Amino acid sequence: MRLREEQIKRLAEKVYSDLVTEGLIKPRSERGTAVDGIVRAISADFSREQILERDAERLMDETMASLGKGSGDIDRRKMLRMIKEKLARERKIVL
Repeated sequence: MRLREEQIKRLAEKVYSDLVTEGLIKPRSERGTAVDGIVRAISADFSREQILERDAERLMDETMASLGKGSGDIDRRKMLRMIKEKLARERKIVL
């Protein structure tokens, strides 16, 4: 899933506010600095997921091509999901 910068910023603000409200963190710096860090973390996670998605699609295409005519009976969505899950485990990415 890809979010716009504005949506990521709002999400980061909400995460920060909830953490402070619940007493899970005690702010040591300005709110903006902490929120910017959360924005960077969320954006980096989305980038990793996009790379994972592209790699999974590439591997699926290669596998389908190597199977030739036998690939017609394979459910592409299911196969893509399985490849993504395997790559995510290997790369320690939580989907």
